[in-house]
Amino acid sequence: MREQLSAQLKDAMKGGNKERVSTIRLIQSAIKDRDIANRGTGKEPAAEDEILQILAKMVKQREESAAIYEKAGRLDLSTQEQAEIVIIRGFMPQQLSDAEVETIAKGLIAELGASGVRDMGKVMAAMRERHAGQMDFAKASALVKGLLG
Repeated sequence: MREQLSAQLKDAMKGGNKERVSTIRLIQSAIKDRDIANRGTGKEPAAEDEILQILAKMVKQREESAAIYEKAGRLDLSTQEQAEIVIIRGFMPQQLSDAEVETIAKGLIAELGASGVRDMGKVMAAMRERHAGQMDFAKASALVKGLLG
């Protein structure tokens, strides 16, 4: 993932795409921040799954910002946030549909033998481990809670 980001940054710089250069630099900065935080606790640099979590967090932040900008009538800033979302999602795996998330949740519940809300943690941990960056885990959590409740 890091090599892909570096290569994409070089291509964007050669092509003069300032918006893409800026967004990729933001991604690299967020990854570097996580690496520094990990170093302070004796952990390894951010792994692929951590990078996917960082990207998902960046998308969520930009979605919230875009909504706020739209409510405030700042469509120019909202458009900029939306453009950054598109660039960031380009580095993430394909997002699963709601139906696919529900199928995965039902399969994990059966596989783990989850029978109530107290087993929700096990199901969510398995989902995060197997499908990092492929779904909105806030929505998935609500779905799992509904299935177990």
